[in-house]
Amino acid sequence: MDDLLRQIGNRILGRRKQLRMTQEELAEKAGITPQTVSSAELGKKALRPENIIRVCSALDISTDYLLLGETNASDHSILLTKISDLPPIQYRHLEDIINSFILALEEREAQSGK
Repeated sequence: MDDLLRQIGNRILGRRKQLRMTQEELAEKAGITPQTVSSAELGKKALRPENIIRVCSALDISTDYLLLGETNASDHSILLTKISDLPPIQYRHLEDIINSFILALEEREAQSGK
């Protein structure tokens, strides 16, 4: 159980930092205390079910991602909505970035396989 709580905490921390939010900002957006955020990120205390939902909503992630580390249709839909809102030129820039990222991953895998 401790390992699972640490994994969940790491996912909260990682996503919060990705969004450039402080613990206080996340707490306010999720309607929980900063201490609850801190305890969850450190894997010291499990979140109550209603707080899991609030944290996921505040971080714009699915409960599957938070609890299991897996993406689902909800995660894909969130990303698709963001991509769909981009102007055409930004969409093409994002496509270039994604293609470069995939190529870099493939090259890294090929090098580590040697």
